[in-house]
Amino acid sequence: QVQLVESGGGLVQAGGSLRLSCTASGRTPSTYAMGWYRQAPGKEREFVAAISWSGGTYYADSVKGRFTISRDNVKNTVYLQMNSLKPEDTAVYYCAIVFRRGVPTSPSEYDFWGQGTQVTVSS
Repeated sequence: QVQLVESGGGLVQAGGSLRLSCTASGRTPSTYAMGWYRQAPGKEREFVAAISWSGGTYYADSVKGRFTISRDNVKNTVYLQMNSLKPEDTAVYYCAIVFRRGVPTSPSEYDFWGQGTQVTVSS
C-alpha cells in the first residue's frame, strides 16, 4: 500500500502562484511515475501534468507555460509549481502514482491517488 499526501493548496488571486507538493509513503516502489489531475465542481477529472521516472514531463495545453511539474526521488515527492493562475484553474487537485517508469495515458492506469487539495483562484 502507498499513501499520497498533497499539500500547498489555498486561495490566491488571479495572476498569483501556488506550489503543490505530493509525498508518497509506505511501500513506495523503486521506480514510478507521478501525475497531477484536477476536478472542478460539476466537471470530470482532467489531466494537468505528469512526470516519468527519468524526468520527462507532460502538460495539458491549458496549463502549458504556466505550470511546472518536478520531482525529488530522494524525498519521494512531486511538485506542481503553478504561476499566472486563472479563475478557471479553481479545482481540487489530486496527485497519483503508477508503478512503472513511463507516464500513463489514462487516469485508470494509476495505482494510487491522494485525497486532493483545494485550489481557489479569485478574479
